[in-house]
Amino acid sequence: MSLAERENARLNGVRRTVLVVDDEPINRNLLGYMLGNDYDIVFAENGKEAWDTVCERRTELSLILLDLLMPEMDGFQVLELLKADDELRRIPVIVSTSEKKEEVKSLQMGAVDFIHKPFDAPEVIMARVRRSIELAEDASIINATETDALTGLYIKEYFYEYSNRADRYAPDKPMDAAVVNINRFHLVNELRGRAGGNEVLRTVADYLRGAAVEAAGYACRGEADAFYLYLPHRESYEDLVGGVTAALETLIHGAHISVRVGVYSNVDKSVPIDQRFDRANLASAPLRSSYESRVAIYDEKTHERELYNERLLEEMDEALATNQFKVFYQPKYDITGDKPVLCSAEALVRWIHPELGFISPGDFIPAFEEHGLINKLDLYVWREAAAQIRRWRDKFGMTVPVSVNVSRVDLQTVNFESELVNIVKENGISFSDLLLEITESAYTENEESIVKTVAQLRETGFKIEMDDFGSGYSSLNMLTAMPIDALKLDMRFVRHLTADSKDIRMVQLMVDIAGFLSVPVIAEGVETEEQVQLLRECGCDVVQGYYFSKPVPADDFEKFITREKE
Repeated sequence: MSLAERENARLNGVRRTVLVVDDEPINRNLLGYMLGNDYDIVFAENGKEAWDTVCERRTELSLILLDLLMPEMDGFQVLELLKADDELRRIPVIVSTSEKKEEVKSLQMGAVDFIHKPFDAPEVIMARVRRSIELAEDASIINATETDALTGLYIKEYFYEYSNRADRYAPDKPMDAAVVNINRFHLVNELRGRAGGNEVLRTVADYLRGAAVEAAGYACRGEADAFYLYLPHRESYEDLVGGVTAALETLIHGAHISVRVGVYSNVDKSVPIDQRFDRANLASAPLRSSYESRVAIYDEKTHERELYNERLLEEMDEALATNQFKVFYQPKYDITGDKPVLCSAEALVRWIHPELGFISPGDFIPAFEEHGLINKLDLYVWREAAAQIRRWRDKFGMTVPVSVNVSRVDLQTVNFESELVNIVKENGISFSDLLLEITESAYTENEESIVKTVAQLRETGFKIEMDDFGSGYSSLNMLTAMPIDALKLDMRFVRHLTADSKDIRMVQLMVDIAGFLSVPVIAEGVETEEQVQLLRECGCDVVQGYYFSKPVPADDFEKFITREKE
């Protein structure tokens, strides 16, 4: 049974109210007699009285039987008033007239049906009234379920249906699928609260609704801060981005809230509708880390990347089973003394494919993260790293702690902590030997839950390093609540570090923050002696990078351990 059927069944015993409007008493009496057994009847003698009744009893009326030719205000004027009111236009109107030529005009003005005078077929009138009420109630239920409660835009399922219908009616009309995202929307929620975040979403939705209507297209709210547009093809979307940005600036003066737009231009209509928006989303993905580009178009290069990523996803399990993934290690050195001292290593995964050769982590890691597969790979790396820590300890009598990556997907995985605990216990190492790197951005995804999880890990004995610190996600208030044991600087601050660069001041500032939190600072991406010296002068504690070594296989890493023992 459909939702509409269930609702009709629930209301089956409820008498609906019908307003009968006619200036002739005999007509009012006839209609009242025909309908009175099944409906509560309210009468009006003219259009003015009818309108007053509608305004007074707007929530009660289920149908209006409306005469056209009346004194004071005629039926057409009543139809015009009803049509202009968003709430009242839901009430179905059946026009009663003896003028057949007025039927088309009545329908054009919003009437749902008509009955002819004189009234000589009671069963026909009853059937038309019943059916009109049923259709109006069904439509009301559908309207309530097809839109998102917060923004009023279509939900995805109805949006897809309307878009497909547009294609059926105009199969040769070029169309674009566009996805609009608010950049770093989680920060809006954090800084302005959920109510402020909701206001931003409604503002964007209102603008996009207007843009869609103006272009004779459709708009919907996808998920979270994503909005979908299906519009007739256009050459540029910069004006749309500008319009959204201006609307947000009006809402929040001085706040820098930007959007990114991915577009699948002039869509191939043989591609399923949901996949068209997947392609638009794929086009916009690189814009997440861009501060300049705002619009990206899905093209052949993007399509090739999509096919490539799909192959990587399909072959992941086989790659794990056949040991195509290799864990490399990059040494980390303590530089607080006169001489750098090996203090730990970072585990970095590499994929050596039998056909494709070396696959960049920048290709497969984002793909695995996006599709929720990264936990499988991370689990493999944790096991390999823990086993390697034990092998080195047995061989050299020396423990080299190893940092491993923990993604936000891992943090939200059931049994995540127990998996780590089991790995440590199985290899007979200490919890503090396996250092857990969590990116700064991960803390802002479901912050309360993740902070609780990380705090429990620290209580168990694990050490937590915040990776990519300074990438711009966390506020100072968040930092004081985050359970961490070390801050690892975003390598962009180190890459161009010189004595007279602006980056040196930023590094000093972040070292001061770490000092306030009483945690050490780790810098990665160090390539020169000058950078090592500058970082030491700034108060940085640990460094890693090509100056000491690129990531190397475990066997090659042993030379650093041997050198340390000499």
